[in-house]
Amino acid sequence: MPTSAVLVSGGLDSAVLLAQELDTNRGAQPIHVRAGLAWEDAEARTIERLIATPPFAGRVAPVITLTIDMREVYPPSHWAVTGTPPAYDTPDEHVYLEGRNIVLIAKAAVLCARLKIGRLALGPLAGNPFPDATPEFFETMGRALSLGLAHSLMIVAPLAMMHKEDVIRLGQSLGVPLDLTLSCMNPQPGDRPCGRCSKCRERDQAFSNL
Repeated sequence: MPTSAVLVSGGLDSAVLLAQELDTNRGAQPIHVRAGLAWEDAEARTIERLIATPPFAGRVAPVITLTIDMREVYPPSHWAVTGTPPAYDTPDEHVYLEGRNIVLIAKAAVLCARLKIGRLALGPLAGNPFPDATPEFFETMGRALSLGLAHSLMIVAPLAMMHKEDVIRLGQSLGVPLDLTLSCMNPQPGDRPCGRCSKCRERDQAFSNL
């Protein structure tokens, strides 16, 4: 039985995080949360391709998909619903999704309690500006969920002191097939990155800075 659960999206950061959790001999249960956003079909296919290849194949539990529809909160015209993210050079603040980590963590935590998993990992990096990605937030959520579920649960962000260049190097050292990952808010046919959103920019810049 895995002792760690990892929120995965098929992106570079969560793929490296999953490999790191496996490398520490915790065993890892990948969890993909679908919230009704435009890129999630591509995410799901990317995750399946990733976990079928080394270093994941045969070492990681099948991905569990949870759903919690946020389209009752975000309006139909919201860029994350329509699949029209802000432009390549926009700052992170322009792609803020209110409460995203709250929603992801809350439902995944209930699953962790049922599976007797005591550690839930997610992949924010250094410089993340959002209020639901701070150490205080994760610690507080962990305490609250542990109380509410009568199950001891740590919410951890093991990559929070790293920049994307550092994550790429870590992924290379762990044998993660980084070319199979997808960090994009507007995936194109064939699950190709659009090359026009800020997630694509972050990835492009990180690789060029190596």
